[in-house]
Amino acid sequence: MATGDLSNSQLKEFNQPLPKLNLLTMFRLALFQMGLGILAVLTLGVLNRVMIDELVIPATITSGILAISQFMSPTRVWFGQMSDNKTIFGFHRTGYVWIGAALFTLILSLAVQVVWQLGDLVQLNKEWLWTTQTIGWTALAGLVFALYGIATSISSTPFFALLVDVSDEDDRGKLIGIVWSMMTVGIAVGGITSKILLRRLENNASLDVVRSSISWFFIVVPAIVLVLAIIATLGVEKKYSRYTYRTNSIAREDSITLGKALKILTASRQTGLFFTFLLVMTISLFMQEAVLEPYGGEVFGLSIPQTSLLNTFWGIGMLMSLGATGFFIVPRIGKQKTTKLGCLLVAICFILIIASGFTGNAKVFQGTLVLFGLSAGIATTGALSLMLDLTAAETAGTFVGAWGLSQAMARGTATITGGVILDMGRTLFKAPVLAYGSVFALQAVGMLLAIWLLNRVNVQEFRTSAKEAIATLMQNDLD
Repeated sequence: MATGDLSNSQLKEFNQPLPKLNLLTMFRLALFQMGLGILAVLTLGVLNRVMIDELVIPATITSGILAISQFMSPTRVWFGQMSDNKTIFGFHRTGYVWIGAALFTLILSLAVQVVWQLGDLVQLNKEWLWTTQTIGWTALAGLVFALYGIATSISSTPFFALLVDVSDEDDRGKLIGIVWSMMTVGIAVGGITSKILLRRLENNASLDVVRSSISWFFIVVPAIVLVLAIIATLGVEKKYSRYTYRTNSIAREDSITLGKALKILTASRQTGLFFTFLLVMTISLFMQEAVLEPYGGEVFGLSIPQTSLLNTFWGIGMLMSLGATGFFIVPRIGKQKTTKLGCLLVAICFILIIASGFTGNAKVFQGTLVLFGLSAGIATTGALSLMLDLTAAETAGTFVGAWGLSQAMARGTATITGGVILDMGRTLFKAPVLAYGSVFALQAVGMLLAIWLLNRVNVQEFRTSAKEAIATLMQNDLD
């Protein structure tokens, strides 16, 4: 049993037993992750393709701008700890989710307008890219995406902490499988919606048509995501949260300060090992995010709507494996072995993606993406289940913020690294498939390194050291 988890009998000792999550509520919570999946398609499925191919902004600059939102992830720990200690609208998590969602809805609509201005300047300064104006607009684009990253941190970290608060260990794997399955549904829905709503961009549409279509798209879709976030969390914390019960058994909720939480966070060497594993696995899994759609356009000759649909192919594969992994694979072989199996399969899939480029056949490429999604779903479910096991309930917001920090920093690093490796590959190889292939090959190597790190993670050691650290800090306060 993870630190702080309570059985129904323990909850009854407080004379106020709480209901268990039902499947309908799990799916409702998952609507928030579905919305984040849709937004991922907007930024790393549509905007990256437009910036690199249509606006001819260098991949390094494009990936750097998009990655800045992830590099704001240190704020996740702060917002997670804040949600542990301070309520908004009377709740520890829900108010943060709503405020963050409202902010990133507004910021995304602004971000696309800044990108158009930067693209215009790049077109005017092709021979000498770095002018005062281009530097200024690049910096502004970076600032807007930094604000987007902060807004995402405000909402997503308290949401993940909410998942810990409302679940017990016996139903947590099921909840994780459903929530992340719905994120993949969001990616698939985002890809299909992009294909439909951006159909005007088929057959080499003019840049003016591209601009008007995508500007409208970046207003409507984020607004829908905001509505999903509200529906997902409305009333859930009030009815199901075990936060107060879990913390009262050891400490009052307001006695865990950020400094104390960080001491607990660093009490076990297993925290550092798992932190490093998450970094390596996430970098290796997402390095292709900024280059996958341009790969489809340049190597396979696909249009903008067609490349936005690429997310749907691997999303379908991931959707198929996420739920199945949480319900069937994890209970049979364990979380750690499940994660290692997924990482190995992902490494194989990257080699297949490279091979598909040599065929030039879009159908083969799409098929490999489905296999990639299946493998990524296995690795992701296993890793997320481990993540929640390596979370002390008394400081759930801080721990989840730390894991979110690891993943977001890794995704930011992955995005910008993918763009840099692509530009380096283009200087080394004349064939586009080899330039893009250098990104995928590096990802395969990284997945094998992640398996080596995971072999050193021991969940039981973490639980023991975290429990001792919490008890020691509380005893010091009493003394």
